[in-house]
Amino acid sequence: MNKSWQEHLGPVIPYDFVSPSSIRPSTRSNSTMAECDAFFDRNKPGLDFEQKSRRIKEFCEFHQTSENTKIVLITSGGTTVPLEHNTVRFVDNFSIGMRGAASAEYFLKAGYVAIFLHRSKSLEPFSRKIHDNVLDLFSYQNGQVTIADKARPQLQEIMADYEQVRAENRLLKIKFTTLADYLFLLRASAQHLRAFSSRAMFYLAAAVSDFYVPPDEMAQHKINSDAQLTMTFHLVPKVLKPLVCLWVPDAFVVSFKLETDENILLDKAQRALENYKHSWVIANELHSRKERVTFVSKTEKIDVRMTREEIEAGSEIEKKIVAQLSVLHQAFLNARETIDRVKSYEDFTETSLTVHTYLVRFVLFSLTFHLWRTS
Repeated sequence: MNKSWQEHLGPVIPYDFVSPSSIRPSTRSNSTMAECDAFFDRNKPGLDFEQKSRRIKEFCEFHQTSENTKIVLITSGGTTVPLEHNTVRFVDNFSIGMRGAASAEYFLKAGYVAIFLHRSKSLEPFSRKIHDNVLDLFSYQNGQVTIADKARPQLQEIMADYEQVRAENRLLKIKFTTLADYLFLLRASAQHLRAFSSRAMFYLAAAVSDFYVPPDEMAQHKINSDAQLTMTFHLVPKVLKPLVCLWVPDAFVVSFKLETDENILLDKAQRALENYKHSWVIANELHSRKERVTFVSKTEKIDVRMTREEIEAGSEIEKKIVAQLSVLHQAFLNARETIDRVKSYEDFTETSLTVHTYLVRFVLFSLTFHLWRTS
């Protein structure tokens, strides 16, 4: 690199903003990639996978026309692990999808386009605020059903926000149920979002199963309940590695780390960053997750907390989380643009040097030839 590049382009970019695409996977990570490939080979996507993948593709293509569009994939809710092919029993992960649904609303308010990849029947943006009391929103008098007066202000606010998003086609909702559904749809989403490069954010808030039963080891019909049951669960491969290194190497990727023991929380978040090389981990403890979280990167930690007054006023921590991420994503974008300018400058100077070298050689050759002719 020429010494003068800083004069043109400013300070050096910190490591945190370097794209994972410039990081070569280690031997250990290659085994993770192989495990992920084996999972996708061993399992099948849902029956409606192709239709959902096509909807994601069309949504992404619709918004690719604007170079300034920032898009976020939000994953939300828990995944199930079936114990039988004709599923009666399954293992489920604890999550109603509150964080993902709330965050989706705040991302939309911040100007993002959003793909909401969520568990079927979990909470969804906008409707989450009324899902518990739907019948209380209405009044029934003299055979007529009307909206209750006390519900009008809340409904008007929700509908105003929702109608604006719908008119601009800025929200796509895609459902999943099983672990396999989720992972196939995540991979498809990444493939379609790759074209957005660093303008794409992945906000991975889903509660993904850590263990599963492979299809070839699963009972075909309902497991007999006349005897004790012993099953072997396999580890779910860590798809965050191929997501960051292969599928969307230039995207801004944020994962969550939830623990019940606060003493190990930050260490586990730091370890996740070291293993997967993504942008940030949001660390939260199960019982305090609505009051405080910690953003963890390779070089810094940012605490996000709710005050007592904010909690009593009904404010949500997801509003602060999204506001902080919007700032960090913009900084990431600015850094990537600077890196691209540096690369363009280097390419230009390298080309100029090559041309200059050939010109010097040509002049020397011409001079030598002239001296030979005149001697």
